[in-house]
Amino acid sequence: MLIGVLGSKLDSLTDEQLLRRTVQDAEAFGVFYRRHVERVLRFFTARTDEPEHAADLMAETFAAAFTAAGRFRPGPEPPVAWLFVIAQRKLADARRRGRVAHRARARLALEPLVLDDADLARIEELACTDGAEELLQGLSALERDAVVAHVLDERPYAEIAAELRCSPLVVRQRVSRGLRRMRGAAARGTS
Repeated sequence: MLIGVLGSKLDSLTDEQLLRRTVQDAEAFGVFYRRHVERVLRFFTARTDEPEHAADLMAETFAAAFTAAGRFRPGPEPPVAWLFVIAQRKLADARRRGRVAHRARARLALEPLVLDDADLARIEELACTDGAEELLQGLSALERDAVVAHVLDERPYAEIAAELRCSPLVVRQRVSRGLRRMRGAAARGTS
């Protein structure tokens, strides 16, 4: 019964509160992980050819995030943006090296991932989910273009601003507003 009560108490915390609490309570990170694992896996599935690579990158991302949770500092962006910065770096590193690094998982002495057919099917199913596309459609054209260019295409603000003939600050604000609207729509379960 205590575990159920603790779990429900942790479930009510914000992502920011969970990350701050992770240093003293690893279960807090477990709640953060459960909230975002599918989104991170979708991110990697859309960008890799193999479900195994997507799963490895997802595991490495969360291991690195767990290790860095004590250094997390709240800012204007939501904590999930911090997580996706880690994910983008892991993806860039894997592309540069031609393989997925396993350093973060090794530091935590985590076993290698072993995927069965059901796991692979679930990853492929996540790749077919268009939740993000629906959320993007709920944005204005300016916000949608900025979010797609910066978050999905991983382009720097300055490059997008030059193309749109506006300042990087304007692009940053559009991305921020767009992500905030997407978060709100996702929380409501609507687009």
